[in-house]
Amino acid sequence: MNTNLTHTKDHTNINLIADIGGTNIRLAQATSKSGTDTGDIDINNIETYQCKEFSSLADVVAHYIDVKELNNLVINACFAIACPVDKDLISMTNLPWQFSQKELKQVLSLNSLHFINDYTAIAMAIPLLSEQQKVKIGGGDSIAGKPISVCGPGTGLGVANLIPLTISGNEQWHCISGEGGHIDFAPVNEIEQQVMNFIQGIKKRVSYEQLLSGYGLEQIYQALLFINHGKEITTIEDKLTAKDITTNALNATCDICQQTLTLFCDVLGSFAGNLALIMNSQGGVYIAGGIVPRFVDYLKMSNFRSRFETKGRLSCITEQAPTYVITEEQPGLLGAAAFVLQR
Repeated sequence: MNTNLTHTKDHTNINLIADIGGTNIRLAQATSKSGTDTGDIDINNIETYQCKEFSSLADVVAHYIDVKELNNLVINACFAIACPVDKDLISMTNLPWQFSQKELKQVLSLNSLHFINDYTAIAMAIPLLSEQQKVKIGGGDSIAGKPISVCGPGTGLGVANLIPLTISGNEQWHCISGEGGHIDFAPVNEIEQQVMNFIQGIKKRVSYEQLLSGYGLEQIYQALLFINHGKEITTIEDKLTAKDITTNALNATCDICQQTLTLFCDVLGSFAGNLALIMNSQGGVYIAGGIVPRFVDYLKMSNFRSRFETKGRLSCITEQAPTYVITEEQPGLLGAAAFVLQR
């Protein structure tokens, strides 16, 4: 991704993009240097605003349009946002912002407006990532034009898939999003079975998200503490956060924390391998989210890749598929740019 911060305006048609979070919103403009191909995208005029300083999404976007002198120009917009976008009315989870997509388009006088889920944006960014924006874990080689999968442990467990399509002679990517993080967890050894039994004592149902998330790290830790020492966490002082667990594991200051992170990596490998089987993801399986990039080296040394590949008589599929950790901190803008330029 080429990022040009110069504040120039050379075209009357503007591609406006945004990455909208609960704390900040990043707005920018996107152009394709080759005209129609999204393979060389220039993202420029980037501005970051604090959401709390504005009463609505319309206000902050209108402010950006005014400051950048984009009024009376043809604006095509794509906004990535961390909430469902399948209905016209959007209510943000961590902000008191509620708006109609149709009304927002009219109020801002936009030529077109598309909202995409944050994981759709991450998925759309993947074909554009440079070698400096990702880290390969283990073997395998991607095959051009084959499906790509992405999963991301964070607050939850996001999942999305990309499939290649040829439309009017142009090769494009189409994102299939869903709720794959909520499929049933399947333990593959005795300790994982014990962890599942422990979580079942707390939850009615154990999905992969119950282990592969920030909250999942905490639940694995609680389970292993009970399994190994018969101890239950009864006070806030005894409870460790996901960040505490990761830090202690990396510093080798807590055996249970190390066991927790190791089991997390193992389960993530199995889950990522399942995605590769479901989608035949010969284009690769990517790990996103805010958790895993903190311990890439630990993941490399874990059983992640072996668990990814170990799929019985169909291991040939997962052995071929490469796995990567996305290290680009803000893939949302890149994905929104790819989406709007492709359209």
